[in-house]
Amino acid sequence: MNEHMEIKGRLAKLCGEPEDDLSLGRFSMAIFGGAGDLAQRKLLPALYLLYLKGRIGGDFTLVGLGHPQLTDGTYRELAAKAIKEFLPGSFDEKKCGEFVSHLGYLSGDMNDAELYAALSRKLSGCAGGGGAATNIVLYLAVPPDVLEAIILNLGRSGLCAGALAGKIIVEKPFGADRDSAARLNALLRSSFSEDRIYRIDHYLGKDTVQNMLYFRFGNSIFEPLWNRRYIDHVQITVAEEIGIEHRGRFYEQAGVVRDIIQNHMMQLLALTAMEPPVGFDADRIRDEKVKVLRTVRPAPPDGGPSAVFGQYGPGAVGGAQAKGYRQEDRVSPASDSPTYFCGKFFLDSWRWSGVPFYLRSGKRLAGRRTSVYVQFKAAPLQIFGGSCEALEPNALLFDIQPREKISLLLNVKQPGVSRRLSSVDMELDYEDSFGARRHSPYERLLIDCVRGDLTLFAREDEIDTTWGIVDPLIRAWRDGPGPAFPNYAAGSQGPAEAALLMERDGRRWLDL
Repeated sequence: MNEHMEIKGRLAKLCGEPEDDLSLGRFSMAIFGGAGDLAQRKLLPALYLLYLKGRIGGDFTLVGLGHPQLTDGTYRELAAKAIKEFLPGSFDEKKCGEFVSHLGYLSGDMNDAELYAALSRKLSGCAGGGGAATNIVLYLAVPPDVLEAIILNLGRSGLCAGALAGKIIVEKPFGADRDSAARLNALLRSSFSEDRIYRIDHYLGKDTVQNMLYFRFGNSIFEPLWNRRYIDHVQITVAEEIGIEHRGRFYEQAGVVRDIIQNHMMQLLALTAMEPPVGFDADRIRDEKVKVLRTVRPAPPDGGPSAVFGQYGPGAVGGAQAKGYRQEDRVSPASDSPTYFCGKFFLDSWRWSGVPFYLRSGKRLAGRRTSVYVQFKAAPLQIFGGSCEALEPNALLFDIQPREKISLLLNVKQPGVSRRLSSVDMELDYEDSFGARRHSPYERLLIDCVRGDLTLFAREDEIDTTWGIVDPLIRAWRDGPGPAFPNYAAGSQGPAEAALLMERDGRRWLDL
């Protein structure tokens, strides 16, 4: 142990172990939908935390825009209330007062050119000495149906070029299918260059998701095993106990495939399966992700036997009764929108040929879990006697939420004179190991956007490729015979057909 620590110390001295400088200089941010749910729950609290941690200095301006008739003062009160509600453990009245003093608000219709002229004037006055602010972020925290109007007006207002040229952040869902995504991309590119377009997926801001890259390419012991010769299969899970909450209207149009599979899960698949990049800059990494996504085998026109759709009915979650999807607000009593999907995917590449990737996501399930589970092939011979017939194969588990941890499942001999083996976990828990509290993924993503780092944001060809993967699944569900919904109870593991999908292959889902 002492020798190991000595080597580590020499390396630390040699490398200097520089601390990432993630502090931000002068910037201005305009949040379209600045009084909306996303801004209040996620964006304003994340920005406040960055201010609290000293990542944001005193030279910044935040401007909210929206329909509600608010003054600068009432918007600051709204922001302070949201921060106190959603960050009760981090709320400091004095610091919050300092933070919200940098906030302003503009009321108006998103189709009104005067709103954008007013924003231009406000941003022009943000820099010292009467100059123009040079680092501007335009955050579109708005429903998809108003994106086009905002982008067109930004193009006409001068906020896309010249001294006020801004970077634009667009939230998911990015389009409703491949064609609509292509139109939205074309619209964005008519006003913004690709290096100023930030298509945000908050999953990529989570530490454990980012650590999949660092873990794979920073530990040489796993790379020789990361292929079809040693890996039996991969499971990617995004499971939630909650229902659709207040998003009935959205879910009726989107369903789980558009909401989760096309973006979050395809990003997790790409990070798991990508080849080592030749560098760690944004385009090198995004190049490798696109290469992986292009190897995903197209789904058959009818969806095939390897796809299962589901919708939750009434049940019990956490000991409390939960209503079914069709009883939720703004949902049709005869709705066939899916709230669950699982499927088996293959990658037609040299590394992954024949290795199934099982993806599942659903609402109102037995537990909340987002994870990537990599199961290695079982040992070819059982040499330890009959007591080891049910020996578990080795596995690597990246838990992304609710706790961030990495576990390696190994087989070891039990104490005593017997030859019996047991499966044990070697576990790294982020909070226990680093003493760090969970932070909002928006913190990292907002920092990266202000600093101009596109690594954790999706590129246009990524969006196009992922829609090319899921569009056939959506069409198969839409055009096929009406499913017998609901087909799983709230609080369950999901539809029975999902378990059968795995059992036919001699495998089983990781428990929620």
